[in-house]
Amino acid sequence: MPAPDRMLTTLRRATEFAARTPGRVGHLVHLRECAEVLVAGDLHGHIANFQVVLKAADLATHPQRHLVLQEVIHSEFKYPNGGDKSHQLVDLFAALKCQFPTRVHLLPGNHELSQMTNRIIGKGDATQNEGFVAGVRTAYGDAWQDIYAAYLTLFRTLPVALRTPNAVFLSHTMIPARHLPNFSLVQLQQETFTDADYSPGGVVYGITWGRDTSQETADTFLRKVDSELIVTGHIPTDIGYEVPNTKQLIVDCSATPAAYVLFPADRPITHAELVSGVVAF
Repeated sequence: MPAPDRMLTTLRRATEFAARTPGRVGHLVHLRECAEVLVAGDLHGHIANFQVVLKAADLATHPQRHLVLQEVIHSEFKYPNGGDKSHQLVDLFAALKCQFPTRVHLLPGNHELSQMTNRIIGKGDATQNEGFVAGVRTAYGDAWQDIYAAYLTLFRTLPVALRTPNAVFLSHTMIPARHLPNFSLVQLQQETFTDADYSPGGVVYGITWGRDTSQETADTFLRKVDSELIVTGHIPTDIGYEVPNTKQLIVDCSATPAAYVLFPADRPITHAELVSGVVAF
């Protein structure tokens, strides 16, 4: 485990890099100098799957390839005292962001949103929110509160969506149909979100919690965000990915089998070509 002071510095630098990502407008990033994109769906603390994805990305030898990770916290991986180890994946992302500040991105999901807004996720006496805090306390001892505060600041700073040069939209999920009439891309371009944005009915809540994958919703949402295709996570799959409609691809790295997608971003692509870039493992 990194020394607390070193980790705190890394987290703060990663947060600064996230805020200054080239092409960022508010909480939306238009990816620049981008020929390829590798997207890994929900990781939920699965370090072994992260290692597979990182090796496949091979960022050092592909200078115009971007890596997009989704939803890294809350997992089944525990310390002996029951604390959740998934904070380790936040640490790994932060270190990677510092190494490749313009080409590594993390899209927060409903679990990051719930942790930073203290909206409880879990059943029974133990919640995933409490488990995450317990894991940070176990790992960082007396410094845990500073580290935890840095995690929450990072989560609030992360972009909620990315758009590739060839109009592929990347987000945790899509705004549900019932909220689309009042949704516009401008809402994602806000520098600061309000409590209402993070609450049910709000834009951040909708783009991290929505489960509407109908064809009509995909078509309408993509028109609203000026994009042709969308890659999301959020919904668990049996084989690591799912194709719910003719515009969307869901990728899932939370268990085994898992899957990521690697696709070109410097030319137009079809939905079939996007899906052909899926690699299951």
